[in-house]
Amino acid sequence: MKRYYIENGTMPVHVTEWGSQNAPVIFCLHGLGSTSLSFIEAAEELQNEYRIISVDAPGHGKTPAFEDPKKYEMQGMAEWIDGIIDHLEIDRFYFLSHSWGSFVHLFYLKNYKHRVLDSILIDGGYQSKRHSGKSAEEEMAYYQEDFEQTWADWEEFRELVKSETLTWSPLKEKAAEDLALIKDGKHYWHARGVTGANIIRAMHKDDIEDVFDDMPKNILLLRSTLPGHLEEDRRKQARRFQQRTGAEVKPISGATHLLHWDNPGTVVEEVRRRWS
Repeated sequence: MKRYYIENGTMPVHVTEWGSQNAPVIFCLHGLGSTSLSFIEAAEELQNEYRIISVDAPGHGKTPAFEDPKKYEMQGMAEWIDGIIDHLEIDRFYFLSHSWGSFVHLFYLKNYKHRVLDSILIDGGYQSKRHSGKSAEEEMAYYQEDFEQTWADWEEFRELVKSETLTWSPLKEKAAEDLALIKDGKHYWHARGVTGANIIRAMHKDDIEDVFDDMPKNILLLRSTLPGHLEEDRRKQARRFQQRTGAEVKPISGATHLLHWDNPGTVVEEVRRRWS
């Protein structure tokens, strides 16, 4: 694994990369509040077969936030990704994404599908905000407050991260360390509240259902099934997504929204099944 910066336009972008320069490329985009190490377990397993490129999205990890909130809108994010692909001189690639990253992924496909060999979404991209029952203002306020929490020490912060997943490992420990910002002796979430609010605003403005009919037919969605009280709504939204896009949808038993942390082996298996 190596970590480095590139310049995309006028801003630095922090990149984590595994594998050989000459191998087929998998580009990874994490979810809201995560970093490029979100995919660390799957990437470590696949690094002898693929060149895996994972980036810290704007306002996450070590990539600075956009100064202009409008750049978080879906078209702006798609253009930002395409600039990275151009900078790294990648012709065509496989796209693997989680949560909010999968929403951006689908908007990227709308305009740049000729560059994407195949797509795997991890529990994201199918949940339209039109059916969420929450207004943009309500959800923005939640993330604004949630991302501004502080913790007294590393152990307290680490326990919070551990509580979000069903399994733990030394690689997850490393990914958890990447999520912490330490200032004045306190631990902060690395992504700030304004970043979370700007992204939620963009997701409500550019609703994902508006691009369903423009999608290629080869998308795979790996869908979580836990917690159980969300299952009915997730099933409905996934069925709507499947009917409109023609995607393959696989519910993964015993997996939460952090499916690639709960069950990284399933992600690895699906990558090899489709892309080997």
